[in-house]
Amino acid sequence: MKKNHFYHWSTVVPLIAAAFYLAGFLGTSMLADILGSALLFGSVFAAVHHAEVVAHKVGEPYGTIILAICITILEAGLIISFMLSGGEGAMTYARDTVFAAVMLILNGILGICIWIGSVKYKEQFFLRSSATTYLVSLISILVLTMILPNYTLSAKGPFYTDPQLIFVSLACVTIYATFLMVQTVRHRNYFVVEENGELHEEEAPSNPKFFLSLGLLLICLSVVIYMAKGLSPVIEDFVKTIGAPRALVGVIIAMVVLLPEGLAAIRAARNNQIQSSINLGLGSALASVGLTIPAVSAVCIMYDIPFVLGLDLKSIILLSLSVFTVMLSLSRGKTNILYGTVLLVNLAAYIFTVVVP
Repeated sequence: MKKNHFYHWSTVVPLIAAAFYLAGFLGTSMLADILGSALLFGSVFAAVHHAEVVAHKVGEPYGTIILAICITILEAGLIISFMLSGGEGAMTYARDTVFAAVMLILNGILGICIWIGSVKYKEQFFLRSSATTYLVSLISILVLTMILPNYTLSAKGPFYTDPQLIFVSLACVTIYATFLMVQTVRHRNYFVVEENGELHEEEAPSNPKFFLSLGLLLICLSVVIYMAKGLSPVIEDFVKTIGAPRALVGVIIAMVVLLPEGLAAIRAARNNQIQSSINLGLGSALASVGLTIPAVSAVCIMYDIPFVLGLDLKSIILLSLSVFTVMLSLSRGKTNILYGTVLLVNLAAYIFTVVVP
């Protein structure tokens, strides 16, 4: 009975998807692209399943940390591989991808979670200390990486010099490492809500199932990342067909990459676990900026690759609006439908101004 998980769809689908990608079928025909898309979305649902198994075994907040860091490492690998290839838009790819991910997380994932939870439960409660800790760290890193480059004098334009990149990268790593220490050791109680009444006494997954799910989680996330990259020419053709700017490609790819943690966060909100949704959303945003930028900076310094970090004025305004709205929405320790609606409107404004700049 316990061995059936080896033949579960969540085990079979990502392995088939990985074999499909490694065999080079993606991009060979329209039918192959459709099948690849189906396997990609199947891998997304499998990733959510395996993330829940891992989270149940290690407990909170470690489960959400594992998912956020896994996706961020793979995202950073995708960005670096694209920049090293020197394709069109390589100089702005890291900035655009990280910015799109942050906007989608703050407005999209959190907005949907708050809205769905509020529709079902009217109000959901979480620890204000967790939101404050996330936002203090996230705001500092966002300003240092995406706004300050526009106003330094050592280099013209939205660039950092190598010494500035090294300093900012060390600052990001210091903030993120300290945050992890606070989240897992010193103030773990800020991020874990003790359930009232009966506790869920589900049997924890066995060690073999845990390690199998951890390995398959990495495979699923790799499949999602690299199939999204493989399907990017199809997405680019679609964007050209509808006459939208090329920046929309980055938004669509970021949406696909963020699907596993987005679905996991939404499922938690539907189960009245909004604290887990906040841990996933804000934790992913923090890891996406705090780990990706230092990794990309190290590679760019090593290979002498220039890359743009500073945002334009329109993007700074939208980012400021998003951060300020999230701060106000999470300031009281409880949610309602208005907060979710406003965040989703912010998301619509961001996507609309990408399509119609």
